[in-house]
Amino acid sequence: MKNQGKKWVRTAFVCLVLGVLAHAPVWSQQFPSKPIRIVVPFGAGGVADLTARTVAQKMSESLGQAVVIENKPGAGGVVAGDTVAKADPDGHTLLLMSNGTAVSAGLFKSLPFDAVRDFAPISTLGYFDIAVLTTADAPFKTMADLLVFAKAHPGKLNVGTINIGSTQNLAAELFKTKAGLDFQIVPFNGTPAVTTALRGKQVDVAVKILGPMMGQVQSKAVRVLAVMGDTRAEQVPEVPTLMQSGVAGFDVSSWNALAAPARTPKDVIARLNREVQTALNSPDIKKKLFDLNVQAKGSTPEQLGTLLQSDIKRWSEVITRAGVPLM
Repeated sequence: MKNQGKKWVRTAFVCLVLGVLAHAPVWSQQFPSKPIRIVVPFGAGGVADLTARTVAQKMSESLGQAVVIENKPGAGGVVAGDTVAKADPDGHTLLLMSNGTAVSAGLFKSLPFDAVRDFAPISTLGYFDIAVLTTADAPFKTMADLLVFAKAHPGKLNVGTINIGSTQNLAAELFKTKAGLDFQIVPFNGTPAVTTALRGKQVDVAVKILGPMMGQVQSKAVRVLAVMGDTRAEQVPEVPTLMQSGVAGFDVSSWNALAAPARTPKDVIARLNREVQTALNSPDIKKKLFDLNVQAKGSTPEQLGTLLQSDIKRWSEVITRAGVPLM
């Protein structure tokens, strides 16, 4: 009887274990079970789109599944964000997140998703510089010259950016506050219009993403006075940062990242994070991103979450202080 009792206990234990295993998640073994799509809130051909495509191609090689890009442009990334927030939380639908995600959180009166609660961060992909540029024959040759001029002539300096509420526009607003300056910010509908205005001397300087301007910088049509991040840009290492130019605590750059719907299993997030790091550490991917003027740089999911929340707080304060009308 005693042996039969022990046998019964062993049998019951085995059945219990098998039952638990049968109902336990097996995401890691099954993932990915189909192609992965990255929803990009910008049109095809831009820096964000090309960054996503470059990393996606490398990830597909090691994942054994296609990683495809789906472009869903729209104001503030709302369409793309809503698509991913409502997708199945299985790791097969991802969002190309950006600093624009943080801006939208403060710029819109309401969104169909919460930028923090409705997404599971995976990793940053890369950073790209925002620069202060002027024409080659402008009277100020350095950022120090510009600061002296702006302080001596309040309200006289005209600074061109793209649309109100864009990262570049808000970066100019933040520059104005941090440097204690009084200048006019002139918004234009798109990068070509800003460039035309700068070259035509309708504005004195422009705050723009550096990458698309590198052709004009290399041809010496325009000059970079400073970059806005915390380190010098590899493309123009001779150009100082705003902090090095005397604007204390100024650190602004654009970034891209990947996120999944909230409630995506942690082991799937961990797998995707490993795949992103592998892709970003590949010399050929680093080179391709460098050619796009993007600094390849991954992160942990926790670091991305902190970056997003920090940027939401910062840009919300800038939007409020500048009186930017909410959408």
